[in-house]
This record gives sequence, structure tokens and C-alpha cells, in this order.
Amino acid sequence: MHPLIAHLKGKLIVSVQAYPGEPMRHPETMAQIARAAEIGGAAAIRCQGLSDISAIKGRVDVPVIGLWKEGHEGVYITPSLRHARACVMAGSDIVALDATGRPRLDGLSFAQTVAALREDGTLVMADCGSFEDAQRAVDAGVDIVSTTLAGYTGDRVKTDGPDLELLREVVAAFPDVPVICEGRVHTPEQAAFAMEAGAFAVIVGTAITHPTSITTWFKAAVEG
Repeated sequence: MHPLIAHLKGKLIVSVQAYPGEPMRHPETMAQIARAAEIGGAAAIRCQGLSDISAIKGRVDVPVIGLWKEGHEGVYITPSLRHARACVMAGSDIVALDATGRPRLDGLSFAQTVAALREDGTLVMADCGSFEDAQRAVDAGVDIVSTTLAGYTGDRVKTDGPDLELLREVVAAFPDVPVICEGRVHTPEQAAFAMEAGAFAVIVGTAITHPTSITTWFKAAVEG
């Protein structure tokens, strides 16, 4: 296992992202939030877009997991080899990409994309939506498997919290592969449950870095 990845074992990773049109959608804002998360104890930062990756890499000392979202359907998380290599050039220590079997933007298969990145010396995180995706990722030789896409690809029912059932299945099947829990981890208790279920590390995004969503949660609780 690469030392950078080994350092993440048992740690919290924070996803720092804002979407187009949102008030916080600015690289400098994202970099400030990333630094705040680092001060709070984040062992790594996950972020998207070349500008954000570059800004955050220049602000934090912890590893940066970078991705590039393009589009809103199908494979939109780092959808091509070109996107992945651009993330590396922007400063990503690890590149995250969609590990589903759906068609990729450049026509390459997931395995072909991973092979090219591994030849470059790039560390790869596979965002999975099912056990089959995790199997595909492990077969391709990725460095990290995550449950990021569970409930978003149509392969599994979208759970209210993290998909701990999928997490347990993947951890049991691939004990030598770092399996990270990501997706709908909204409370410290859920993060702890993920670790108890065997997660190598836990990624939390919305519950820490997206005030609009957090506000809606409290509004619903207050107003009923």
C-alpha cells in the first residue's frame, strides 16, 4: 500500500464542493473551507474541478483527492483519461473516477483508463455504486474503492444514510483493499457506524461543507 494511502487509515476525509450557481462557488472560498477542515482534523480533502483542486492544493498540507465533474448524467465524475490527467496536473495526489461499466466520454473502458493512469504513476480511487463496480475496480488494480455512487446509479436503493450493507459486502470480499465509506454520512454517529462496519476511512461532505443543505435540515426540524 502506498504510504500516502496508508496514512488515511482510520481517518476522516472531508469533501469540499459547491455547485454552479451556489453562493460559495469560488475556488478561494473552497480553499478556505478546505483549510478550516484541515485545522479541524481532516486527513485529506476531496474536491472537484481544476480551479478548486489547484487553489486547495496551495492552501492545505494534507493529500488532495481530485476529480472533475462534467455533465449530470451517466459517467460525469472524471469521465475520461484526459480529465483524470488534468486533475493530476492541477495538483491531485489521488484521482477519483466513476468505476461503473457505463460508457465513458472517450470510449475507453474503466480498466483501460486505470491502466493508463497506473502507468503514469497516478493513485486511483474508484467511485462505486454496486458490488459489481467494486469488483471491476479491484480487477483493474485501483488503489482505493469507495461507496460514493451507492444509490445514484440505479443498481441499489438509495438509503437515508450511508449504504452500510454494500460497505460490509465489499470489505468482506476484498480485505486487502482500502474501502472508504462515502455518501450520505450526515452525523458523527453514522461515521462511527461506518468505521464499525469495516471502513478504511470515511468521507463526509454535505454535513460539514454545505451550509444550504444543513440549513434545510434544521428548518425542517423547526418548522415541521
